[in-house]
Amino acid sequence: MPWVAIVCAAIMWILLLFLFNKETAPEPVTVDPAIVANISKEYPTIGKELYTSAGCIGCHGAQGQGIVGPALAGDAKILRDPVYVHSILVNGKGAMPAFGEKLKENEIYAVANYILNTWGNKEDALLTPATVAAGQNKIDPAVLKNRSRFVPEDIKLPEIFLATFIMVLLTYGLIGLYSVWAEGTELHPGIHKVRSTPIAMLSMVVTLGLVLLFSVLFARQMVIDYAGWGAKEPVMPNVTAEGFYAAMIILLLAVAIGLYKKFFMDGEVLVEDASGEFPW
Repeated sequence: MPWVAIVCAAIMWILLLFLFNKETAPEPVTVDPAIVANISKEYPTIGKELYTSAGCIGCHGAQGQGIVGPALAGDAKILRDPVYVHSILVNGKGAMPAFGEKLKENEIYAVANYILNTWGNKEDALLTPATVAAGQNKIDPAVLKNRSRFVPEDIKLPEIFLATFIMVLLTYGLIGLYSVWAEGTELHPGIHKVRSTPIAMLSMVVTLGLVLLFSVLFARQMVIDYAGWGAKEPVMPNVTAEGFYAAMIILLLAVAIGLYKKFFMDGEVLVEDASGEFPW
């Protein structure tokens, strides 16, 4: 049964990954020659007009200096990844609404290229549907965002159910495997004396050493993240590294406890007597 639980958890984990990837996968891009031909003509006029009329100016400022929303002028991030601008315009992000269904395709590219080529921003080549299609070979920003968190902010009820059930199955399976390993498949009444072997002693030393190592790495990462958060230009904490180190500490402590109970701790198995009572 423990192995059945672990296999079921693995299958549900695959389903969970499928749901996440399906929701965050970018829509296929079709390259329309007419749109490509007019991009260079439309972005200085239509792009500027839409930047004002669509409400972009209210959050990002007339000169892209940023007001409520982030500054767009001189933003090296959007120049390094112009497809990101297209993705945010189409899908929205945080408080910024999605314009994918509000604007025509040519208008999306006009606004994107206006942002990428105004206020000192200068993109070597204009953003086109071909550029966006090529960019889909990379990992979508939304996927990276979800993978960088333990609980994505847009997680839905099916994902919560699956994740919880996976944890329950894994916990049951691991406890069952430990029980078979530590106690065997049959319980024998009486007191059981154990004697540690050199291999068991070495395993315990290595396990506790790894606990100490990951504890130091976790503390070091927390100090780095705290310093980065309080810097003049804040750096986002590395949540993935913190979570990995913390998980390894907990896992290795569990292994150490298991080794102690298996090789260093005497055990006792009680059975019912003739009267049906346990001899406590």
